[in-house]
This record gives sequence, C-alpha cells and structure tokens, in this order.
Amino acid sequence: MSKKNLIPNRKGKHHVIMLNDNHNTFDHVVDCIMDICGYTYLQACQCAVLVHEIGRCQIMEDDYETCSYVQKQLLREGLNVTVEKYVKKNK
Repeated sequence: MSKKNLIPNRKGKHHVIMLNDNHNTFDHVVDCIMDICGYTYLQACQCAVLVHEIGRCQIMEDDYETCSYVQKQLLREGLNVTVEKYVKKNK
C-alpha cells in the first residue's frame, strides 16, 4: 500500500454525521447541536429526531477543517459523530 493511500483526502466538501447512541439524552443532543452548530431549537430537534429514528443525520457540510473542528467539539460532549467526504450521487 502506498503512502498516498494512507493520507485522507481533505479537499472539497465534507459532512459531519451524527450517529445514534444509547447513552445521550434527547435534550443533551439538542443542546449540543444548538450550542456548537448554531441551530435553532426547532432545527436541533429535527436533527435529534432523525438521529433517533433513522440512526444518523448530516448536521453540517463544510470544508474538512471546519467539520473536523465541529466533530471534536461534539465528541467532547460525548456524542457519536464522524466526518465523511461528500460524494456526489448520480441520478
């Protein structure tokens, strides 16, 4: 395996994805999304419902550095989040 394959592609759009877990309360998730992502209460509730019902929700789209920063803040709060590279889906 070449060294190039070990380095993540940080160019382009990325997403912060929140994943469901069994230990955070709904209120804690909503509070964190509002405080860290700047969402309104209604927007944060909608994200939390999607995470609970579907198991995941894209809560942010930006460059890698910004998404990584938000991920670290949410991880500090005990939330299960990941950063994924945006992949355009063909219709």
